[in-house]
Amino acid sequence: MTPQDAEAVASSAPPARPEQRTLSAQIDAFALGRWTPVQLLESYAARAARYNPRLNAVVDTRIEAARAEAAASADRWARGEPLSDIDGAVMLVKANIAVKGLPWTAGIKAYERRIAPKDAPAVARLKAAGAIILGTLNMEEGALGAVTDNPWLGRCLNPWGGGQDLTPGGSSGGSGSAVAAGLCAAALGTDTMGSVRIPAAYCGVAGHKPSRGLIPTEGVIALSTTLDHVGPLARSARDLNALTAALCGQVLAGGFEPAGARIGRWRFEDQLVCDAQVYALFESALQRLAEAGAEIIDIRPRHYAYGRSRRRGLLVSEAEGWAVHEAAIRAHPDGFSESFRDLLHWGASQPGEKLKAARAAIKACEADAADWFSQCDLVLAPTALETAFAFGERIPAGQADLTAFADMAGAPATAAPSGLTASGLPASIQVIGPHGADGRVISAAACIEAGAGGPFAPPGF
Repeated sequence: MTPQDAEAVASSAPPARPEQRTLSAQIDAFALGRWTPVQLLESYAARAARYNPRLNAVVDTRIEAARAEAAASADRWARGEPLSDIDGAVMLVKANIAVKGLPWTAGIKAYERRIAPKDAPAVARLKAAGAIILGTLNMEEGALGAVTDNPWLGRCLNPWGGGQDLTPGGSSGGSGSAVAAGLCAAALGTDTMGSVRIPAAYCGVAGHKPSRGLIPTEGVIALSTTLDHVGPLARSARDLNALTAALCGQVLAGGFEPAGARIGRWRFEDQLVCDAQVYALFESALQRLAEAGAEIIDIRPRHYAYGRSRRRGLLVSEAEGWAVHEAAIRAHPDGFSESFRDLLHWGASQPGEKLKAARAAIKACEADAADWFSQCDLVLAPTALETAFAFGERIPAGQADLTAFADMAGAPATAAPSGLTASGLPASIQVIGPHGADGRVISAAACIEAGAGGPFAPPGF
């Protein structure tokens, strides 16, 4: 946000602090006439002016266009004619997703002069539902990375860090940071092997990776055409239902009641090391479900092999990313960091048989999902094996070991807070369901979040 933007919004926040509420609470307030979308937009813009210099989550804004959208939404609410359950929602969008008139860069310097000629279909659907798009968000370069320390856009911080520079996760780190800090009601991210859910986990918010094909990926600067998904993040898992419905253009079927539900408990402990407090909060969530009448069933994947499968997904992503960026890399190599270029080139240089085997391993995850959901309705696991960590610390090798599976299987997966650790950092639980069960997955995550005392907000925001 520019100094001019900050000056324009510095004194415009309404008195009620609506930006600290969930999207569903905001929509209820619109219906009752307590707040208007115009007030809400100005409040978020003022917060971005105040907090973004510290967090570096927002990279470009369209305030005047957003004001026009907010005024139109306020008029619809005054007439009692909202377009949808997200009419008036103030949103920010990851920088690899096209927002008409804004830079469309995927965090890559070579594309810094590229202006999106039209909205990506996902953005267009949000606007058609009445959402207000405030701007775009920081991310890992090319959506390949784990911490959101972009060499061109700068480092994005997690608002839960207090005085410590904690990563918000990646690659949709700006999306997680902005939602947690109350710079928007919701955000769009992309998820290739966990890039919506890991930032949601580290930032104490909720994020949904949809069923493959449910939300269009056109208008996204791809990393992997095989694995990429577009998904929303919000302060509360409950809000993800209306957002996902708007993004896919249909009502999401299926709710969730613990009584009688068959819940798969992903047994990973013999393969992966989980932070003790993250694991304890996961166990507590399972216990609450069992006490409410759910049947807990132990399950394990037959084909998905954790680190080996994750590396195969990374290989496919790097090879496909090279195909997306090859022409620009050859024409403007200095517009890409050396590390990003090297990763993509390595993927593209691997033998064809190795890439074929990697694709087969990804495809085999669909068989695992079919096996799981013949035994149970939903599967639960921690989203990440750890909480947010400081920049400069070693990135956990298995950071995406529990999230990559859903991308490979094409299954819907929702991350929601499972509670706070003794040090005050959020932990997260992940609900995975069969293809097409997005509504049920989101509803279960909302139930778990409520049982854990959520939603949560970082101190000072």
